[in-house]
Amino acid sequence: MRSPPRGFLFLVGLWAHFCLSAPWGAGRRGVAIVMGTLRERIIALIEPLLERLGYELVELEYSAGRAHALLRLFVDREGAAVTLDDCARISREVSALLDIEDPIPSAYTLEVSSPGFDRVLRTRAHFGRFVGSRVFVELKEPREGRRRYTGTLLTVDEAGIALEVDREQVRMGFDEIGKARLAS
Repeated sequence: MRSPPRGFLFLVGLWAHFCLSAPWGAGRRGVAIVMGTLRERIIALIEPLLERLGYELVELEYSAGRAHALLRLFVDREGAAVTLDDCARISREVSALLDIEDPIPSAYTLEVSSPGFDRVLRTRAHFGRFVGSRVFVELKEPREGRRRYTGTLLTVDEAGIALEVDREQVRMGFDEIGKARLAS
């Protein structure tokens, strides 16, 4: 088990929807890892922990740098807003888990935040919760020359979603969706 670097600092800052930033060193390994695979592994590690704590992982962003990476978690919980204390608790628990599992090949900063107004929609359950809301969807590949759609989320089923865009219904499968979020 690796320990945090000497001079470990715990920084707390409040921004619009930013809750907590805690630098944590995970050491270096000269191993090349495919970002998608690493992201999926981190999600698989963190999601069950967050569920046990009563939170939901809305989105995970990971960006590697030469000497330092950034791991940003967006979390939510049903029936209540995510507080600074929630972010601190999540940061401590996730840091401990990642310290044991050590999936990140370099030093990194962990940030824990609430999802904000332009919340990411990543799972079928996320979409289901926001039927009737205005959403933005970006497809992985263009369809008839168009990749981006903004409209009202009409339905969600096993295969995908239906949006009302420019007074027309547009269906898209989950496998076609590259990014999606609530739109204002």
